[in-house]
Amino acid sequence: MSSRAHRSARHGRRSRRGLRIPVIAAGVATVAALGAAWAGTQALRSPGSTAASAASSASVEAQSRTELAPGTVFVPPADPSSAPATPSASAPAPAPPVEARGSAGASPSPAGSKPGPAAAAPAAKREPAASAPKTTAKAAFAPGYDSAADGQQALDAALRAAAADGKQVLLDFGANWCGNCKAADKVFGQPATNALLNDSYHLVKIDIGSQNSANFSILRKYSSGGGSYKMPVLIVLSPPGTVRTDTHQSGNPALTADGLGSFLRQWS
Repeated sequence: MSSRAHRSARHGRRSRRGLRIPVIAAGVATVAALGAAWAGTQALRSPGSTAASAASSASVEAQSRTELAPGTVFVPPADPSSAPATPSASAPAPAPPVEARGSAGASPSPAGSKPGPAAAAPAAKREPAASAPKTTAKAAFAPGYDSAADGQQALDAALRAAAADGKQVLLDFGANWCGNCKAADKVFGQPATNALLNDSYHLVKIDIGSQNSANFSILRKYSSGGGSYKMPVLIVLSPPGTVRTDTHQSGNPALTADGLGSFLRQWS
């Protein structure tokens, strides 16, 4: 009985040793799998993902920076690598060649012969040109800002008209959601203020509330580029297109009949 017990005990120890080997192999395999998973995780942390997270944080920072006081808009600075193209004046068409007057193909006069007196053509009576009637109708003021309008095209037309009649050009940069712009529009629409506008200015209203990059370029061209602008931004241009005053620098007048009326009379 004792020898059988010893044999069974030795057999049990050998079986336990046999079981340990698969357990140790399974542990080694588990450690290898964990190492591979860790390496894959490190591979995912590539520079591209780091750049994406940095870009995301930059966009959040830009978004928080645009949360401005009511009535203001943030205009990003101009990109120096892509300067806005300035409209160039179209070259005048060449004048048509003047036809030679006279009889180049006529036979020459014989020698010694005196040329006869040229027959004087009867002078045609010219009727005095009728002067065009002057229009005294006042243009109706249109409040608000057309976000679909071409601001540069409207500005070019106003500068051409100013060069012809000597009026000033009033640029009004604003937004349809701006309370100050709505208050200014109410005053501009009043008969007395509207008369001042029509008598001395060509008004160009340009929308900057819809983040139109082309309109931002116009604003930066005539005012200091980039930053927060308190709307409306009123800029007076002379007929040649030079800036006479800019409320982004000087501050807006009172948005009342007296305030805007004094402003318009001062720069008319």
